[in-house]
Amino acid sequence: MTRQQSHKLAKMLITVISALVVVPIVFVILFVFYHGVSALSWEFLTAPPTNGMTEGGIGPALLGTVILTFLTAIVAMPFGVAAAIYLAEYAGDNRLTRWVRLAIVNLAGIPSVVYGLFGLGVFVLFFGFGTSIIAGGLTLGIMTLPVVISTSEEAILSVPQHFRTVSLSLGATQWQTIRHQVLPHALPGILTGVILGLGRAAGETAPILFTVAAFYLPELPKSIFDQTMALPYHLYVIATQVPGMPLEIQYGTALVLLLIVLSLTLVATPVRTSMRRRREW
Repeated sequence: MTRQQSHKLAKMLITVISALVVVPIVFVILFVFYHGVSALSWEFLTAPPTNGMTEGGIGPALLGTVILTFLTAIVAMPFGVAAAIYLAEYAGDNRLTRWVRLAIVNLAGIPSVVYGLFGLGVFVLFFGFGTSIIAGGLTLGIMTLPVVISTSEEAILSVPQHFRTVSLSLGATQWQTIRHQVLPHALPGILTGVILGLGRAAGETAPILFTVAAFYLPELPKSIFDQTMALPYHLYVIATQVPGMPLEIQYGTALVLLLIVLSLTLVATPVRTSMRRRREW
């Protein structure tokens, strides 16, 4: 076999493998869209469930998901980026930091139900927050932290070392160098990590099941210490616990949840691309 033939064979195999990965994903998205688009309306997005959840909309659950995702970002982004800056710029390469990095990688792979039990024990019971938005947001924020830390650290380490050397040689402090030279160039990668973490948090069921989600709560929450409905748990309830539930409502709920996750990526992609174009390397 010649080099050109082997090249064509490798290209064909890679194309086939890529198709095997992409086609099922596209099929799932189109399938959910086809069965759920008929349920979408302004009333469906804003009205509470009625008649035993078999009618009405998903307004309280949609608002609850938005609130929890926003609170997750507030918890995970500053602490995750700060930890990544410390590990990448201040911590030395020793046994302790290697163990810390290994622990972060392992924490990213822990099942979400474990985080749910952690949130139940710590925030709901120990701190006395009860099943509330604050308990659910903190639990999701901690679950998201490993992803944000790992991706942010990789983005910071990808910035060329000579940027730091030149800045320090001109009299800048280490923090000034990080703030004005490292972070602006690492921001696209940091943004990617935050988006990945928030996308996971928005679609999780187990953590909110133990800490915040209500089976049926038509009234909107009045404070962060109230319970709230959320789309992942609401979808589980109407798909498994409610008899006679119309399929279009189930697929419509799934479609809204899918659109929320996809919109996070679609909104951030042009911003990330624009930032990468301004890179100086």
